[in-house]
Amino acid sequence: MTQLVRYETARSALAEARSVDEVKDIRDKSEAMRAYARMAKDTQLEIDATELRLRAERRLGIMLSEQKQTIGMNRGGWQTCGSGEEPQDRIPTLAEVGIDKKLSSRAQRIGGIGEQAFEAMVESVRDRIASGERIGLNITTADKKERRAARERDLASRQAALPNKRYGVIYADPEWRFEVYNRDTGMDRAADNHYPTSSTEDICNRPVADIAADDCVLFLWATVPMLPDALRVMDAWDFQYKSHCVWAKDRVGTGYWFRNQHEILLVGTRGNVPAPAMGTQVESLVDASVGRHSEKPAKFYELIERYFPTLPKIELNARAARPGWDAWGYEAPVNEMA
Repeated sequence: MTQLVRYETARSALAEARSVDEVKDIRDKSEAMRAYARMAKDTQLEIDATELRLRAERRLGIMLSEQKQTIGMNRGGWQTCGSGEEPQDRIPTLAEVGIDKKLSSRAQRIGGIGEQAFEAMVESVRDRIASGERIGLNITTADKKERRAARERDLASRQAALPNKRYGVIYADPEWRFEVYNRDTGMDRAADNHYPTSSTEDICNRPVADIAADDCVLFLWATVPMLPDALRVMDAWDFQYKSHCVWAKDRVGTGYWFRNQHEILLVGTRGNVPAPAMGTQVESLVDASVGRHSEKPAKFYELIERYFPTLPKIELNARAARPGWDAWGYEAPVNEMA
């Protein structure tokens, strides 16, 4: 009960703090309490003290950011009014209130995290300490992974709240029309034999941007000869190319210069989409067996779901229903069409 009272009192003091030095004092006392709790092996006290430090640093970061945008920051030296004397209302420097550049940078990074994402991060930290994990509070790889996951969840919650549905993930496999050298002799293995194809111009003109959220990632399939067309489509749909991975097939196909045994999955973004956290990226070469004509392996759905587990998703030119996804296309299941 004593610990609970101490925790609630500190939370109240933090909520009432109005100056940077007040918040900094609460942050320092929380860190001292956290260090003591570790030595005393008091898990609950460590959990509470860690949360207080995080909340104090977030509050500190928000205050510093607001000060930058309003009265500005004192970077050092005198701020004079022409008299040569120090003004009575001079803004103190960060160093004068005990804030070094490292703490200032960390606090402003935490302060920039959305409310829901921050609460998710706090909950994760509490759970990790409760499970016996000994964690530091520097922005380590593990912290970056959690912060990235929290950003993804926060983005998903905002997209799901939109009045007209918008997608954070668009996965597309357009029905590319590849013009062979000779349509009399070169059509025996063309895509047109399997499904209707469309011109690149028609694909470009689809209003995909209208269903994309402001912050959205596009995964766009391209065959080797259609790579320039795919980049053109990505630009027309209002996405900027970022990277790609390669599907290494277990069967050799056709080709004029080489016998193609791979396809390319382009990645483009619009807005502010979180890239995978360091250490969580998958390899760019993905081995998978070939299925029906133009069918894509399940591995790539799983890759996308691993990167963006909560964002609203739609597959364009879908052939089958997949839980958690909407679908559109000539062969898409009727009851799943968006």
